[in-house]
Amino acid sequence: MSQNKIHANKIAAFLNKEHGDFTRPDLVKYIKAHGIKMVNFRYAAGDGRLKTLNFIINDEKYLDRILSAGERVDGSSLFKSVDAGSSDLYVMPRYRTAFVNPFSQVPALDILCSFYTPDGKPFAGAPAEVLRRSEAEFKKVSGYDFHALGELEYYVISPRNPLYPTGTQKGYHESYPFSKWEGLRTEAMAAIAEAGGRIKYGHSEVGFIRAEDSEMAQQEIEFLPVPASEAADQLAVAKWILSGIGSRHGVVISFAPKISIGHAGSGLHVHTCLIKNGRNAMLEKGELSAPARKLIAGFLELASPLTAFGNTVPTSYFRLVPHQEAPINVCWAYRNRSALVRIPLGWVRAAGMVQDANPGSSAPDLESAQTVEFRSADGSANLHFLMAGLCAAARRGFERRDALAFADKYFVDKNIYHKEHAGLMGKLPKLPTSCRASAEALEKARGMFEARGVFPPQVIDGIITRLKAYNDRGLSERLYGKEEEIKNLVEEYLYC
Repeated sequence: MSQNKIHANKIAAFLNKEHGDFTRPDLVKYIKAHGIKMVNFRYAAGDGRLKTLNFIINDEKYLDRILSAGERVDGSSLFKSVDAGSSDLYVMPRYRTAFVNPFSQVPALDILCSFYTPDGKPFAGAPAEVLRRSEAEFKKVSGYDFHALGELEYYVISPRNPLYPTGTQKGYHESYPFSKWEGLRTEAMAAIAEAGGRIKYGHSEVGFIRAEDSEMAQQEIEFLPVPASEAADQLAVAKWILSGIGSRHGVVISFAPKISIGHAGSGLHVHTCLIKNGRNAMLEKGELSAPARKLIAGFLELASPLTAFGNTVPTSYFRLVPHQEAPINVCWAYRNRSALVRIPLGWVRAAGMVQDANPGSSAPDLESAQTVEFRSADGSANLHFLMAGLCAAARRGFERRDALAFADKYFVDKNIYHKEHAGLMGKLPKLPTSCRASAEALEKARGMFEARGVFPPQVIDGIITRLKAYNDRGLSERLYGKEEEIKNLVEEYLYC
């Protein structure tokens, strides 16, 4: 057993072991030692939201049963594809995901669960199961593990505070007291870390909106790369924790893609990287590797249908407009925030910084941390389906024989929003401009996502049907100048 390791997760700290090594006896040991009286099962249903099932611990025998056998649930109420005539599903806890509930007045331990059919097989339509298959099929084709992290942007909406105002669109990395909700953010970060979230950092974001009787301050919490299934789980738990802490403070936490026209929207940028033998494989001799460029090719080819998983409400397309650091064209670039796929700054040439800032320090051996950032998705995303879609798109990049040439075709080295280079925009493919267009893009490309049994046809059918039901083609044009109607629409999707 490792000694003197730092664990944010209380269970891991007590056991002095990594969360991936948790066993049923470990959880029973923690529960008995800490007076835990309740176990909560949590699971992402068809709509992507975390659902909850509460258990009071009657005795050790009952505790062992629920941890060993899970429980029955009504699948037809959780998934539209499940027939009410034979709707029972099982939910089975995944021990590695256990954490101490940060809100419950009754001491409680929470565990994420997987869905199983009546014959004990994984339920193919569950978002987490779709993602698990997508990861596995990607590795079979490419030989790499697919890791990801999310940049979780959100607004804190609160009564107007006249003290220490922040300038409009001037909130980036602002500090307390000008960043009014830094305390809420750090409180949430600590709770997310205790729940197993691998956080990189948090900060205030650009957006600050002052209304007549309220103000809206944008924040961001960014994670560290982990396997895609873990990344989706961590984001789902983080959104739940942030909403709970917001409720406790009496403020609204909104992950909505757009809450005010003309102001910064909230995205869910996803950084991805390829891992082989535990090492980042995105660079070769200091340059972007061929596998990394194949990854990019897949993202570019399937960029339009990916919006069906990552941009799922009509206000998503109020964010994907020019001059808002949100993409509208399908292209990729180094460090350019107008591109759909961005290659952020890495550390391969930065080893000398520590010696310059701290004379006498030794030069570090910096392992590559290069990622590829996919920038179109937002907080309305079905997190597990989005990650599964990105895995499927990456697999497609490895399947294309001409992937490198295809990627090169859409490389740009200029800010395409700058008037000097505006001509470039007309030559590049565009992302969908509505849920309806997104659904149509998924219809055309559904075979790419259904291939190798990753997305069940019923899941794709359900997504297409729901997106088309918004009937939002041309919505931006129809609502132009109609402030009250826009406000009502924003309110409708404030909680995504």
